[in-house]
Amino acid sequence: MSSDSDHQCPVDGAIDQQETIPSKKNAVLVDGVVLNGPTTDAKAGEKFVEEACRLIMEEVVLKATDVNEKVCEWRPPEQLKQLLDLEMRDSGEPPHRLLELCRDVIRYSVKTNHPRFFNQLYAGLDYYSLVARFMTEALNPSVYTYEVSPVFLLVEEAVLKKMIEFIGWKEGDGIFNPGGSVSNMYAMNLARYKYCPDIKEKGLSGSPRLILFTSAECHYSMKKAASFLGIGTENVCFVETDGRGKMIPEELEKQVWQARKEGTAPFLVCATSGTTVLGAFDPLDEIADICERHGLWLHVDASWGGSALMSRKHRKLLHGIHRADSVAWNPHKMLMAGIQCCALLVKDKSDLLKKCYCAKASYLFQQDKFYDVSYDTGDKSIQCSRRPDAFKFWMTWKALGTSGLEERVNRALALSRYLVDEIKKREGFKLLLEPEYANICFWYIPPSLREMEEGPEFWAKLNLVAPAIKERMMKKGSLMLGYQPHRGKVNFFRQVVISPQVSREDMDFLLDEIDLLGKDM
Repeated sequence: MSSDSDHQCPVDGAIDQQETIPSKKNAVLVDGVVLNGPTTDAKAGEKFVEEACRLIMEEVVLKATDVNEKVCEWRPPEQLKQLLDLEMRDSGEPPHRLLELCRDVIRYSVKTNHPRFFNQLYAGLDYYSLVARFMTEALNPSVYTYEVSPVFLLVEEAVLKKMIEFIGWKEGDGIFNPGGSVSNMYAMNLARYKYCPDIKEKGLSGSPRLILFTSAECHYSMKKAASFLGIGTENVCFVETDGRGKMIPEELEKQVWQARKEGTAPFLVCATSGTTVLGAFDPLDEIADICERHGLWLHVDASWGGSALMSRKHRKLLHGIHRADSVAWNPHKMLMAGIQCCALLVKDKSDLLKKCYCAKASYLFQQDKFYDVSYDTGDKSIQCSRRPDAFKFWMTWKALGTSGLEERVNRALALSRYLVDEIKKREGFKLLLEPEYANICFWYIPPSLREMEEGPEFWAKLNLVAPAIKERMMKKGSLMLGYQPHRGKVNFFRQVVISPQVSREDMDFLLDEIDLLGKDM
């Protein structure tokens, strides 16, 4: 007989190693495919990721605040197609070629992180949000059940709770969505479900003619949502605004009474806090009074203006928002959480979101799981797979604190005020109106038009100026600035300050460059 020493047990580490190292087995052939271990070359993949990250760091992150770099490297579509080599081929391409393609993609993409990118309602680089995005891309989670996304579901819960506090509600519910447009659609459908819950199962055939009211300055997503949900764009009543772009409450109430007189069913008012073009804030308290009198759901589209809630100085712009039934708020705009980061917040705490949207998929939302299934929040969403967008905002908030986010808002609005004052001083620049937020709307009047009377010919010629200057700045790559006509006003520039990387010198450069590009017109 052998002694006990012949059968000594290995140490714990050796056991783990024996269990985890797979033993080699003979290859198995199934449907002509050899099944013998993974086919991915992990070492080559890891090296490619490392080199690509270095490229991103050098060409994007380190150059993000360098004003000597171009905002864009403009190429017309047909030329860009050739430069990028977009064709997908039967055989894969080597890593060095893929890195060349990555470099080309960066070169010819618009640098939205650049301090002189003012084209949209998002801009700049938040380093903490960027790291959060790197992490979530690498982890590749989907936020629908706690079992597959425990950390990110808890993060979303914490962020939503804090945002609800800033609105002024004692409690509430919410969900992060892929865009403010989707949040507005959620709210519209939620308001309809609250008014007429049978529609979820029985459809539209037996429903009354539903009518909703919104500002004439509202985001275009309201019309799209009405179309998508089967309400119909003809049943969206656009309420007139005043000279500053704010909804006129008296006009709203007139339209509500008129709709009732016609036998239709008003169910929703959508107010706007921070309109896209003028940056106007509707009078929420007066609108809320009307909604209470008529039993209407009040939704506030604060996708753009909601971030003013972080500032004790500027939160008065949204006075009365606590009376809303739902709010859309996009931290990826003024707070720079990275696209996309958009929340729908709901005052209701009776699971209305879940009741409205749930489908009770038994392969995801089993009720006999070994943990608290109330954390499986995915059935509140119309999506199945859903990105952990709240994590980006959470990381930024953790890094900067509430005071840092407040400072970000205050600084952006202070820079806006500086630009307004400079516009007033300069010959050839004319404000459309005094802004109350970060939207500065103005005309540039070239020397050739400065002595002309402001008649039809003047406005026709001025209408051509902004598009021509925009073309020149894009081809030069010096900055990007949006323009548009709006409600009878000919083309004008809309400048928006967001990024903390923007300086007073960038404001001066903006006006100098427009004058340089347009003075010969």
